[in-house]
Amino acid sequence: MIRLSTTTHQWPRAGLPSFFFTVALLPLGAFISGCKSGGDAAMAATTTAAPVVPVVHASSGSLSNEVTLSAEFTPYQTVDVMAKVAGYVKAIHVDIGDHVSDGEVLATLDVPELQDELAHTNAGLAAAEAGIATAQGALERAKAGANIAHLSYTRIQSVLDKNPGLVPRQEVDVAESRDLEAKAQLASAQSSLEAAQQAQQGARSEKQRAEAMLAYATIRAPFSGVVTQRYANTGSMIQAGTASQTQAMPIIQLAQNSLLRLRFPVPVSNAATIRDGQAVEVRVTTLNKTFPGKIIRYADSVNLATRTMQTEVDVPNPKGELIPGMYAEVRLNMAVAAHALSVPVDAVDGLGSSATSVFTVRDGEVQPVSVTTGVQTATRVQILSGLHADDPVIVGRRSNLTAGEKVQAQTAGYE
Repeated sequence: MIRLSTTTHQWPRAGLPSFFFTVALLPLGAFISGCKSGGDAAMAATTTAAPVVPVVHASSGSLSNEVTLSAEFTPYQTVDVMAKVAGYVKAIHVDIGDHVSDGEVLATLDVPELQDELAHTNAGLAAAEAGIATAQGALERAKAGANIAHLSYTRIQSVLDKNPGLVPRQEVDVAESRDLEAKAQLASAQSSLEAAQQAQQGARSEKQRAEAMLAYATIRAPFSGVVTQRYANTGSMIQAGTASQTQAMPIIQLAQNSLLRLRFPVPVSNAATIRDGQAVEVRVTTLNKTFPGKIIRYADSVNLATRTMQTEVDVPNPKGELIPGMYAEVRLNMAVAAHALSVPVDAVDGLGSSATSVFTVRDGEVQPVSVTTGVQTATRVQILSGLHADDPVIVGRRSNLTAGEKVQAQTAGYE
């Protein structure tokens, strides 16, 4: 007897038949294989395409290299007005903020000893003038006596010459001695008059000195300006400010604000281009105003600590709009180039070195070109040689480019 054996197959409850998976996977593998073949073709096409590079075209225009520096207004001149003589403040006529003119009286001092000294010098001058009158009278008498003595001697000598022996020799000698004595008295009187005149001159000088010292008791403005400080009041004791080591107190502080100095430090990199009369533009942001100016003076020496050179511009201030201490911006035109061929700074390699170059696109290929640069601004560089107008130059990253590489030039959006 033959037995037949049968096997029962049970399908998974949550799955599908196994043959279904086999059949289903066949088209999926074909699909993946087809996608892989298409991706390889796309990658090959991308690899062979020339890269796109941004370019700008060299253009002609005016370039101006400007430097903007911060500056501060200061008075054209400032002085602490001191007293040359010591005394008490009798009156003070100005206060802070008052505008005064050159020579205007600011204060007066009470100095009694100077008034006494002036009276003494007046008396001395009067005595000297009286001495001159006395000397002149003595000189006139000496002249008269000398004339008489000389006339007497001349007559006796004449008689003696005509009639020898008529006049005793003794009388002739006496007359001659009187003549010589009278001449000596005349010379003495003349000297006395000159001495009296010198004494008069000395007395007059003493009087003038006393008057000058007394005049210093009246304090006057040395120039037109505005009072910025007041140090003394009525009754204050003021010492003579004649020596730097004394602790003399000033009367006031005076500043000339009708003309202001605008001081600013020029960096050492630009110091060599500074010239007298160089035009600048002064902008005061607090007033929202711009003033033209020109460089009047500069130190012509670089400060070793700051590596800058002190430079000044004089700014007229007739209306008093500008106040010392205000800040301003000074714009210096360091270099100007008209009709200059230029490219963006981003297109030039090696700026500041001896090897300066750009990458240009010619016949669809990258070509490095050595160039000579000129005026440089914040955004553009003047090209003196190496390029022509409308030549396309590559901007942006260029480290992955090589000479002769095929590229597609696309004009950059900021050109």
